[in-house]
Amino acid sequence: MKKIFLALLVLAASVTTASAQIEIGLKITPSINSLRAESPSDRAFKSDGSQFGFGGGLVVDYFFGENYAFSTGLLLAGKGGTISYRDVSGGVTGQPFTETQKFNIQYLQAPLTVKLFTNELAPATRLYFQVGGSLNVPIGTRINSSKFYTDPATGNESKANDHVLFFDADALVALGVEYQLGKSTKVFSGISYNRGLVDIDRYFEKTRDFKDITIKNSSVALDLGIKF
Repeated sequence: MKKIFLALLVLAASVTTASAQIEIGLKITPSINSLRAESPSDRAFKSDGSQFGFGGGLVVDYFFGENYAFSTGLLLAGKGGTISYRDVSGGVTGQPFTETQKFNIQYLQAPLTVKLFTNELAPATRLYFQVGGSLNVPIGTRINSSKFYTDPATGNESKANDHVLFFDADALVALGVEYQLGKSTKVFSGISYNRGLVDIDRYFEKTRDFKDITIKNSSVALDLGIKF
């Protein structure tokens, strides 16, 4: 009986220790987003403007040392931007023109990062540096505020979702400050940069047979959150 009791005490202590290593919270992320577009000179793909986005969700920090944590979570992130390119109208004349597309893409995002914390620089206040990446799945796309897009060169209509690759991945770096309000409550704020690593174009090369087109996401976000 004593052995069972001791075993239960050890198990309870282990669970308490493990739970103390995990911090869970919520954050919101207003952001400025753009698309990096490249192509041969005849098509002249380029970024043609940024746009405001908004996201947020669950944050989980798993500490494997006093000042080191693996940080992940599940977030909604709005991305996109405006691009322009050269095209030629259909028909006998084939007149050249410039087309502009404004993308609004909603992603489900899973960060995979490491957070490095300083010692206290002021009472209950620490800086953190975050580096890693994120895996992103698009769950909704609009082009020029519509779920459908009619190509002015061909007259064909397609779903906006069909223009974007089913997967994206970012490199992520961030800098911020964390302040402890109470025994287990902390608030934090920071600035993060997400640089897309994957060409998300699924339309121009596949459907229009354009060559060497690259479109990638970029965003700068303000991170505001609380952990419990």
